[in-house]
Amino acid sequence: MVVVNWNRKELLRACLASLARQKNVDFETIVVDNGSSDGSVEMAEREFGAQVIRNPENRGFCAANNQGIALARGEFVALLNNDAEAEPEWLVELERACASRPEVGMAASKVLVWEDPARIDKAGHLMFPDGQNRGRGSGALDRGQFDRQEEVLWPDGCAAMYRKSMLEEIGGFDEDFFAYGDDAELGLRARIAGWLCLYTPRAIVRHHRGATLGKDSAWRLQLIERNRVLLAVKLFPWSLLVLNPFYYAARLVAGAILARGNHGDTAHFPGFGGKLTIVRALAAGDLAALRLIPRMLAKRARVRRIRRLTPGEVRRLLMAHRLSVTEVA
Repeated sequence: MVVVNWNRKELLRACLASLARQKNVDFETIVVDNGSSDGSVEMAEREFGAQVIRNPENRGFCAANNQGIALARGEFVALLNNDAEAEPEWLVELERACASRPEVGMAASKVLVWEDPARIDKAGHLMFPDGQNRGRGSGALDRGQFDRQEEVLWPDGCAAMYRKSMLEEIGGFDEDFFAYGDDAELGLRARIAGWLCLYTPRAIVRHHRGATLGKDSAWRLQLIERNRVLLAVKLFPWSLLVLNPFYYAARLVAGAILARGNHGDTAHFPGFGGKLTIVRALAAGDLAALRLIPRMLAKRARVRRIRRLTPGEVRRLLMAHRLSVTEVA
């Protein structure tokens, strides 16, 4: 059980308290702290006896999770964001899903909005063909429409379980991503290698949305945009990658239309100044991605060593689990 933390002492306390209430499962708790200065580390050790890895600076979500995964000793490794709280059966339900079939390498949780637990945050993931991904059912009222165990594209990294042998085969999180979109990159790489993901509705977590950087953070937008491009360059089949600019343009147009009514994600950036912040963040993300494209192309070549799905099968997989342009905007 790995929890990454950066200066969120009270959220971390609630997260660890929820882990202390887990039933019918044996597990170890590893907190990887990215240079917190708010007493988070001391609290985790003193109140919960957690095993703590202390980083002197913020190494990002990817590197910190890789540190925790490397230290974990179990057959399965669960991840829980420090801004999430798990129901008592969460961990055992994920373990049952992962252990149900040998080809299942990942298990996804039913993640509810902490502030409004009648609303879905995510129930597995979907992807738009330009590389932008989003939680399945995000924002919808929970009417039981996601109460069936089923295959999904991949889990959200805020509350997920991975088979340790799968991670040893394909590698962990890509540390070039730092944060955001990293779980999608890992999940798609695992799918390309032939592993499956099961969503289990009885593994329930409540999540504070956007608590790490805030939904109005320009840096968050920049990272999301940069990593969208990096994921596509690294993992998309060429037949889909060449269409990426067209899908991206369609998404931007849909977002602009919604922005006129102050709807969609643009609502977190009100007024003309807010919209200008969005444009600058997207441009900065694209520029940062351009600098890393040679590295992604080198990694793309290495992905061939683990490939079990053909490029055509990968494309069909993504299109079968695609977001509509309205949903992604």
